Amino acid sequence: MPKRVHQHGFVTVAAASPALRLGDPAANGTLVCQALEKAAMEGAEIVVLPELCLTGYSCGDLFGQRTLLQGALKALAQVNEATGRLGLTALVGLPLEVSGRLFNVAVFVSRGKILGVVPKTHLPNTGEFYEQRWFASARVNPVTEIELLGQVVPMGTDLLFKAKDLPECVVGIEICEDLWAVEPPSGPLALAGANLLCNLSASDELLTKAAYRRELVKAQSARCLSAYIYAAAGAGESSTDIVYSGHGLIAENGTILGESERFRFDLALLVSQVDLDRLNADRRRNSTFFGAPSTLKTRTISFELGHPTGQTPKLRRRFSQHPFVPNDAHKRDENCQEIFAIQSTGLARRLRHTGVKHAVIGVSGGLDSTLALLVLLEAFGRLGLDRKGIIGLTMPGPGTSARTRLNAIRLMETLGVTPREIPINNAFEQHLRDIHHPLQKHDVTFENAQARERTQILMDTANQLGGFVVGTGDLSEAALGWCTFNADHMSMYHVNIGVPKTLVRHLVSWAAHARHVGTERAILEDIVATPVSPELLPPNDDGEISQQTEMLVGPYELHDFFLYHAVRNGYRPAKILWLAEHSFAGKYDQAEIKHWLRNFFTRFFSQQFKRSAMPDGPKVGSVALSPRGDWRMPSDAEATAWLAELG
Repeated sequence: MPKRVHQHGFVTVAAASPALRLGDPAANGTLVCQALEKAAMEGAEIVVLPELCLTGYSCGDLFGQRTLLQGALKALAQVNEATGRLGLTALVGLPLEVSGRLFNVAVFVSRGKILGVVPKTHLPNTGEFYEQRWFASARVNPVTEIELLGQVVPMGTDLLFKAKDLPECVVGIEICEDLWAVEPPSGPLALAGANLLCNLSASDELLTKAAYRRELVKAQSARCLSAYIYAAAGAGESSTDIVYSGHGLIAENGTILGESERFRFDLALLVSQVDLDRLNADRRRNSTFFGAPSTLKTRTISFELGHPTGQTPKLRRRFSQHPFVPNDAHKRDENCQEIFAIQSTGLARRLRHTGVKHAVIGVSGGLDSTLALLVLLEAFGRLGLDRKGIIGLTMPGPGTSARTRLNAIRLMETLGVTPREIPINNAFEQHLRDIHHPLQKHDVTFENAQARERTQILMDTANQLGGFVVGTGDLSEAALGWCTFNADHMSMYHVNIGVPKTLVRHLVSWAAHARHVGTERAILEDIVATPVSPELLPPNDDGEISQQTEMLVGPYELHDFFLYHAVRNGYRPAKILWLAEHSFAGKYDQAEIKHWLRNFFTRFFSQQFKRSAMPDGPKVGSVALSPRGDWRMPSDAEATAWLAELG
């Protein structure tokens, strides 16, 4: 475990705002050290402290007093010693005199060594801020290195700090107002390689400012494809006209990972874990980022990340078992509504372009075809078309259960579309006789012949009516190739192709409660409760479904977990396995997860040829496999290297 946290790109970070004593550097040094001790106990490896935290931000003209400046240096020495004893890295703020000028600086202190000093560039001098009265901007800094506590230390806004033991970890620093500037220093720092941006701040509180600050941090982390740690001065600052809250924020590429409680008079400590592996994967595939020139000439300082002394590193992040499905019910409903709108609008646009008045869809009584039918109904409504122009075909065969057949017929009747039932048994059996295949041999030919017979009926019916076949296959099936080539693999428009299987059930359930009542809702609820099955093998003796997809191909919740982290996050198989073990602990053991993960990668590679010939369909989320858009992969690629990682 100790090696795996870093091996998989995770770094534990903290934003800390101690309860400072204004103008008392000795006390503040002790309080900062206490904050570092608490952070070390929580496993933090990098701790960001507020702007000017060794003196307090609101000291005013006291910044010109030698007593305060010398006291800050002594406090820095105390903090430096603490980082060596605790085995961590701290970014600490203080006023620093250099060549007769006073600078507001952040000092990078790591494991008992001062490694660099970064001065503030943008000094606010409006409203309640008067920084230019006391401090010089980094733009007028005359030196590139200084002597500090007996060490020669680099100084400048061009400094990057790179971990020896985790080269993926590159730290860039800006101070408070730098983030509010038109061109924040964090932008060029990110383009130069920094993926862990740290801001030492003393932003005060005003009505609505916390929300604005939160969005600013969130947006900058997204713009820079980085993690962003923000630590603001706390309530211990002077209350002369303004109040400070100790607002701590940790964001990762547009997502707030954590936020501290504000307005505390004791230590506010926020600890989280950032995933540098994911950030670097995002950067590798973002042409706007990697295509932008880096204009900043940087100096890179090495430091040892290590782990806090006496702490066993562990995975702190929680990864949802269902990454495509929000845990929050309100957010989930919002997403379902948005996805439904995207699907129906895409389909309506294609129907309008082709000018057809009829659409043909196979309705099996299962989840995928039900969702496609509901979306088709919405698209017809958007275009003002008569829903009787929707021809719903249920085509029972050897494996069709009474439950799904009845649900398919009842659903079409209650929704007011045109239902048709065309049994395929006779045609299917004649086809098997024609190709000299035994009727009792229930192999892949037996199964696929049914799927192709159904697709032929759908296509020919559409030709009869001058209509349009709407496909029902979903994203998870496309990833696994769990579709019959030249059968359910084909349609005029794959309306569900952007929706993973774990989300399909929620979409149908949402539609049942948001848009339907009475009998319609009851039918939809029963469909939601029906096991996922292609129904290509005969039912059991009780007439119930005997062929359940997840017993054959594996649990869809695992495959969707694998798909999300392999395609969206670019994770290696070993990391996906490790995260799945944590996320599904107690539900699946390692052997079972590894088995299905090997199955996933084997099928994902071998079935690319099906995706390469996939019909159009709407992208609805950040993971999509269209060969014309998101996913370009040769059909002949080998899975060998990916499988080798799993042993």
